[in-house]
Amino acid sequence: MKKLLLASVLAIGAVIGSPFTAGAAGVTEKEILIGTYTDLSGVTVSWGVNNSNAIRMAFDEVNAKGGINGRMIRYIVEDNQYQIPRSIQAANKLINSDHVFLMIANGGTPMNNATMPEQFEKGVPNMFPLTSARSMYEPFHRLKFGLTSSYYDQTRSGLKFFVEKRGKKAICQMTQDTDFGRDVSDGVRDQLKVMNLTVAGETLHKPTDTDFSAAVARMKAAKCDLVVIGGITRDTIQIISAIRKSGWDVETLGNIATYDASVAEVPGGVTEGFYTMTSVLLLDPADPKPEVQTFVKNYKAKFTREPNFAAQIGYSAAYLLVEGLKNAGKNLDLDSFIGGMEAIKDYQDIFGSPKFNFGPKVRQGSNSSYLVQVKAGKWVVADKSPMGY
Repeated sequence: MKKLLLASVLAIGAVIGSPFTAGAAGVTEKEILIGTYTDLSGVTVSWGVNNSNAIRMAFDEVNAKGGINGRMIRYIVEDNQYQIPRSIQAANKLINSDHVFLMIANGGTPMNNATMPEQFEKGVPNMFPLTSARSMYEPFHRLKFGLTSSYYDQTRSGLKFFVEKRGKKAICQMTQDTDFGRDVSDGVRDQLKVMNLTVAGETLHKPTDTDFSAAVARMKAAKCDLVVIGGITRDTIQIISAIRKSGWDVETLGNIATYDASVAEVPGGVTEGFYTMTSVLLLDPADPKPEVQTFVKNYKAKFTREPNFAAQIGYSAAYLLVEGLKNAGKNLDLDSFIGGMEAIKDYQDIFGSPKFNFGPKVRQGSNSSYLVQVKAGKWVVADKSPMGY
């Protein structure tokens, strides 16, 4: 039904027509049109708002310096409220009404999965979506580019560490019943299988669920010694809170979707000790590098808030995209842009993230993962070495 709906609205848009030349929708002599749908008012609002804000700031900076090969970037953001139907509507508008050249940082795993097929039929690249699902770069498609390690990669790397280094044997998982949650669950099952272990207990929940007392009671009864949480911010906080209220002393492990200040700063130290895996380490506001200090200062001045992790990712993704657009040269079209992205080697952002690389068959910029933990209301690095499986 979702595919039928999107196909219908795309067809209607095609009839209306486009002001751009064939093969270069969203590109004129003076402008590159880029779009995003993300959560501006739903359950993942802290991710969507800050991520798109930072992307806009980066594009504004590029435009202030003359743009890219003589073209200014025009950036359009639509609110999907972290809902699939809203994402389909937003994708239709961006592709068929606005005629964007590409889309960057579209928010949500199931949302991207729902819109990518028809998006690609229209020749609109999907760049660095705001999700770390494997489907953002696998299976290979020339029009999709993922930024960092996936939820699957992070989960497997984290489990390997906790089983081998911390002696964990009874692994439980509490995951969203979504495409995102299934990526985490697949990582749990596949890693346990190679280590000759099985899942001790598991629960599924909706992103909007708020009562986890019964689910936690089941996991406690299963005698888990590690709970892998396949949640984002709000549901992860509520799960950990339910664990604390039950009096259960068990270690918990998340992924990059939980790596946000809102999780670390919960009043009362509710999330103290919570571990998570991340592909990029959170910036240090005290980092003396001029570029980082300028980013923090400008973000606070422009948006009257501190930049969070989502903002950091957005800023990095925006400038990585700009690098590909620059490489494409003056004659920008779909083929030259893809070639420009594939030419990126050992790109380093201002935050010291792992270097990004792409190529003719490489669509995942980096696959490194790191372990971090909440201590005294802040995220700290628990192990400085990149992890794999």
